[in-house]
Amino acid sequence: MTAHQSILDFSTTGRGTRNITDAIGRVVTDSGIKTGIAHVFVQHTSCSLTITENADPDVRRDLETILGRLAPDGDPAYRHDLEGPDDMAAHARSVLTDTALSVPVGGGRMLLGTWQGIFLWEHRTDPQQRRVVVTVLG
Repeated sequence: MTAHQSILDFSTTGRGTRNITDAIGRVVTDSGIKTGIAHVFVQHTSCSLTITENADPDVRRDLETILGRLAPDGDPAYRHDLEGPDDMAAHARSVLTDTALSVPVGGGRMLLGTWQGIFLWEHRTDPQQRRVVVTVLG
């Protein structure tokens, strides 16, 4: 088995999604691995990763609306608010989604569906610096 690992840094503009599919795809291509799996992991507790629709941005806006209902900012029941009213909501949103993804690799590229993209989903309202670890095994 062969392994290749890269660490990618991303800036976010605050709450919302950022398409990181191409950056992950470059790591897979650079790995030289033709068949295997790409594991993608974000090293933070207030953002997440998701595979979702990459054509219509309304899908991602609607997902944001849903998470806002499930984990609203500033809920008075929250105890953890050291970094502001979005602090605990961001942690809850991360737990409700996921911090890691696995994508099959075939022919030296990710085998995503036609309308699928990989997104870094920022749950904090202010811009952040985020680190993503990509490990390709094959």
